[in-house]
Amino acid sequence: MSTTAEETTLSVVVPMYNEEAVLPIMAERLRKVLDGLDVSYEVVAVDDGSTDATAAVLVGLRRYWPQLRIIRLRRNGGHQAALTAGLHRSTGAFVVSIDADLQDPPELIKDMLDLARSQNLDIVYGVRDDRSTDTVFKRWTAGVYYRMMRRIAGNRVPHNAGDFRLLSRVTVDALRALPEQQPVYRLLVPWLGFPSGTVTYSRERRAAGETKYPLTKMVRLAADSVTSFSAAPLRIATWLGLAGFAICMALVVWVLVAYFLGVTVPGWASLSVVLLFLGAVQLLCLGLLGEYVGRIFAASQGRPTFFIAYDSAEDPTPLPTAPLQRQPEPDPVSATR
Repeated sequence: MSTTAEETTLSVVVPMYNEEAVLPIMAERLRKVLDGLDVSYEVVAVDDGSTDATAAVLVGLRRYWPQLRIIRLRRNGGHQAALTAGLHRSTGAFVVSIDADLQDPPELIKDMLDLARSQNLDIVYGVRDDRSTDTVFKRWTAGVYYRMMRRIAGNRVPHNAGDFRLLSRVTVDALRALPEQQPVYRLLVPWLGFPSGTVTYSRERRAAGETKYPLTKMVRLAADSVTSFSAAPLRIATWLGLAGFAICMALVVWVLVAYFLGVTVPGWASLSVVLLFLGAVQLLCLGLLGEYVGRIFAASQGRPTFFIAYDSAEDPTPLPTAPLQRQPEPDPVSATR
């Protein structure tokens, strides 16, 4: 079934990095699901600068799967950057994002699409109600992360909802209009507040290959989530300054009492009061300055999060399939796979 931008009903965005082992299995399952939907579709596979044979496998798959669209980034920008590239270049009236590792079942796409159409929803979240295939540590850290995010962004953030979701074209356009330089879609999408629903599923084991989401990148994701949606880290200095000021006032009283009781040495009281007061005031002022500097810094950043090297929808010539040379780890702000 051929598709064009005007008639595409569904786009499926699949960000991937070094997924050569799982791609044939993923393509077989995903194509079976999408061909059975009886709608026009495209699969937007975003190769996030892979250093293995992912590009070559994608080219081979596209020979027999015309709906497969290949986008390759010039360098590894991280999961959220690859997801952004896919969302921005998708054409469907509905867009589903799903990882290539098959831990989120593609068979659920039909339920998502049916729910969105029947209830006129803009967002349908895939919610993991069974994570027994994850380690105890992974389940515990995930629970901590989602509780923290709900405290920061409000109860709109669904518990245990990752990047497996369906978005309407209106939602995708709204996300594109936001000035976010390092988007964290797990928080941005609920923040929109558009009509939404959920479908639940059991999280599966990775079909093949190794995880691309180790502990270090989980920590980076949490850090990005906090800094992009809250000024709490900047306010630490402010609160420390206020606490220090309060403690200073209490110590001033104690110093004055000690002075009048005659249990001090000459000059100790005045020196202690001055040092305590100045220290508290400096922390308070640094905290206030940090509030404004943080906002100026965030507004001044205009760096793109990804660079497109190839898009098969624009250039039918097969892309170079040689693996990219491994580059140093990207900036922790954007490397959130």
